Amino acid sequence: MKILRRWVGNKLSKERWEDKFHDADNKVTLPLSKDLEENIKNLELLFKDCGDFVSRKFPVGIHKEVNMYVAYIDLMIDRRIIEESLLEQLMLQVRGVPPHMDKIRSSIYDFIRDGGIATADIKEVDTLDEAALAILSGDTIIFIDGYAKVIVVATKGWPNRGIQEPDSEVVVRGPKEGFSEALRMNTVLIRRRIRDTKLKVKQLQIGTRSRTDIALMYIEDIVRKDILEDLGKRLTDFKIDGILDSGQLEQLIEDDWRSPFPQIQATQKPDKAASAILEGRIAIIVDNTPFVLLVPTTLNNFFQSSEDYYQRWSIMSFTRMIRYMAAFFAAGVPGLYLALTDYHPSMIPTQLTMAIAASREQVPFPSVVEVVLMELAFELLREAGTRLPGPIGSTIGIVGGLIIGQAAVEAKIVSPIVVIVVAVTAISSFAIPDNALTVGFRLVKYLIIGLSSIFGLYGFLLGVLIVLIHLVSLKSFNMPYMSPFVASGINDYEDLKDSVFRLPVFMMNKRPIFSRADKRVRLRTNKKKNE
Repeated sequence: MKILRRWVGNKLSKERWEDKFHDADNKVTLPLSKDLEENIKNLELLFKDCGDFVSRKFPVGIHKEVNMYVAYIDLMIDRRIIEESLLEQLMLQVRGVPPHMDKIRSSIYDFIRDGGIATADIKEVDTLDEAALAILSGDTIIFIDGYAKVIVVATKGWPNRGIQEPDSEVVVRGPKEGFSEALRMNTVLIRRRIRDTKLKVKQLQIGTRSRTDIALMYIEDIVRKDILEDLGKRLTDFKIDGILDSGQLEQLIEDDWRSPFPQIQATQKPDKAASAILEGRIAIIVDNTPFVLLVPTTLNNFFQSSEDYYQRWSIMSFTRMIRYMAAFFAAGVPGLYLALTDYHPSMIPTQLTMAIAASREQVPFPSVVEVVLMELAFELLREAGTRLPGPIGSTIGIVGGLIIGQAAVEAKIVSPIVVIVVAVTAISSFAIPDNALTVGFRLVKYLIIGLSSIFGLYGFLLGVLIVLIHLVSLKSFNMPYMSPFVASGINDYEDLKDSVFRLPVFMMNKRPIFSRADKRVRLRTNKKKNE
């Protein structure tokens, strides 16, 4: 074995080390050795040409009998912990070692592992792959001469932007905190809202090269086991080089990749994620992204805002009804306009028909060309406003829309009524709380425009029917996507209390269909409210 290790040590500098000692999953297969120098050589060859890799070898003990090796990645660690809790303890406070060399090694190792480091978060690993992964995760490793194990000290301290207000889910009333890119910070934001030991955090890694940390958060006695098992199976059904954002993971585990509608909900708000977990859903937290995924989900969930439950039920029920109407307008108004003006003008009041005809008198294009041109122009403005810095982007969106619309009308390229139709469609799309759902309706809009321009009102109804059939056929982790509007009897029609209209909180005493059947009750009151 020693001869083999010497041969390996001589060959490492001549051959591609990473090709020789990595398996198919990019894991290092070379074992650790009791020889400190051999471990150092293997580790430093592994991190060859890594300028941010920091390491130091130094002796410890009263007579400096034992050598030790510390390694970490610069700026991924908290330097204060390294200097005060680790190096100072190791170099100055190791005392009372016995005279025999083997006992010295054993005593120093036990001392460091059991109390020589002023931090409680330490662990042992026994493979070079685990040691390298710990370094790349922001921890510090300690090699001790004569021992084929590594001590890993939690010293994570990489820079992050902290807790800020999310810009994609703005609320008037409610918590202003938003998730950040740090996984552990995100789990804490949920943990402080649900102080229950049954709230579990199951952590795993995905990506053979990125080794991205992913945490599944759920309440053990509320979550449905079949959904949890299905999610676990989907997360292990693929192998990928790296996961850089939760959006990549969403596309890999969703039910139907062909649908324009999202089947997994994403949120930046910890209170929204905590509420979903209390309903029996599972939060998927991906490191390096502020968007947390919630599964399973339904179409109704995308119309719900966390603010809905912090204000009075009457005004929020009206607001939610407006959102559903806005979704219909965002997808159907242009197609309905084309169907009525081109094929069924008799359904429009006479004076309005005459006004539309007069405004289009000098326009050289058919109505469908007008609508498509203005819709595409607005899509360009929307994309430009998104990519530009905040203040400039909003200015470009408003001013650009006004200028282009007015100029197009004066140039007789489009009629004023088309500008109004496109503006109503755009405003309606902004009223939908979830951006992913908004994109789905924006795409469906062009299908309805095409059918309406060909078949008139029949085409419009056909387009709406196709969309409804598609929505009914969708599932999210075996949950009906259109619940509670379909299959509502499974939960005794309780889910309808929080659908188009939201009833008072004291009436919503049962959890949705996502939770276990024997854990549906979430509110018990001793007296009834006055009617």
